[in-house]
Amino acid sequence: MTAFDAEPGPAAPGLSDRDRALLALERRSWAGPGAKERAIREELGISPVRYYQLLNALIEDERALREDPVTINRLRRLRAARRERR
Repeated sequence: MTAFDAEPGPAAPGLSDRDRALLALERRSWAGPGAKERAIREELGISPVRYYQLLNALIEDERALREDPVTINRLRRLRAARRERR
């Protein structure tokens, strides 16, 4: 269990601390291969696979869009571009 395991209840008006931490990590730039995956494990205490599962759900969350529109819109564009290449 990490500090980010708790989910907000259905009436929660904003993002959880874990969701904010995901977005903060996603806003950063990375020096080289493996740096981001290492930060995910060390800072969030989750696997990179779980990180991307949570991030993909967060991309669809309108609360995330209101909180960080630049990051969410960038992630949505990247996802759309990947889908078009398939």
